[in-house]
Amino acid sequence: MREYKMRRGEHLEDRVPDMKEFVEKHFGSITDTEEQNGSDLFVVDDPDNPVFDRVVAGTVEYSGKKDKLALHIDERDAEDVIAEGNADAAQDAVNTKNDFLEGATGRDAKARRDSMKRSVEDDAEKPDSV
Repeated sequence: MREYKMRRGEHLEDRVPDMKEFVEKHFGSITDTEEQNGSDLFVVDDPDNPVFDRVVAGTVEYSGKKDKLALHIDERDAEDVIAEGNADAAQDAVNTKNDFLEGATGRDAKARRDSMKRSVEDDAEKPDSV
């Protein structure tokens, strides 16, 4: 499960007032909920895009900190998708995921990548517990 933070000065609930509707708009009908870090996330067991096998998404709430967007996508094997004649769905899957993340966080793919690089570099600079 990957968690995504918001742009500075923004809050997830301001960008996405109805997370359930937002998830359904991008991935399909919600079939269940799943607990993650004390928050209930939405599960889509049969996503609209044939590349996705299962999607878990929603808001992870933290006391004293800003909420984060959580997203986990199980994807089907590319060979199976192509064999079914759904090769075009692969690009649509990438667009759907990026649209979902950018709409919720206000950060495009490049900004999210840069942020992850910075967090990895920051972790590398911290000394191990000695």
